[in-house]
Amino acid sequence: MRNNVLFAVNGTLMRGLELEGNLIRAGADFVREARTARCYRLYSVSDAYPAMIRTGPDDPCAGSVALEIWSLPPEGLAEVFAGEPAGLCIGRVFLEDGETVFGMLGEPELVRGMKEITAYGGWRAYTAAGPNS
Repeated sequence: MRNNVLFAVNGTLMRGLELEGNLIRAGADFVREARTARCYRLYSVSDAYPAMIRTGPDDPCAGSVALEIWSLPPEGLAEVFAGEPAGLCIGRVFLEDGETVFGMLGEPELVRGMKEITAYGGWRAYTAAGPNS
């Protein structure tokens, strides 16, 4: 475990959701729930999965996004990433407690024309609100 990396997920890879098994198969262990710093926007990509974009603290629409932190070996991180849709990428995620971890982010082009859901505070809250939210 000494060489494991911390990895933040904010959507379908979270516990109990449809792609959690991808993390488990990659040797990941759940560490904790967390929130991002208030410098992100969250989008629903065709209501199939979210994409989080870092915009900066001066963006009045940026918010804090609920996520989970997992620990996994570097090769597991590569395995999980290989199974993600095009337009998602791995980058640094800034947490509200000041820590920085690797995480799944969206590329700006992926969210063009997609519904912004930052105000919900996370993917779980958005999906719980129902299809007409």
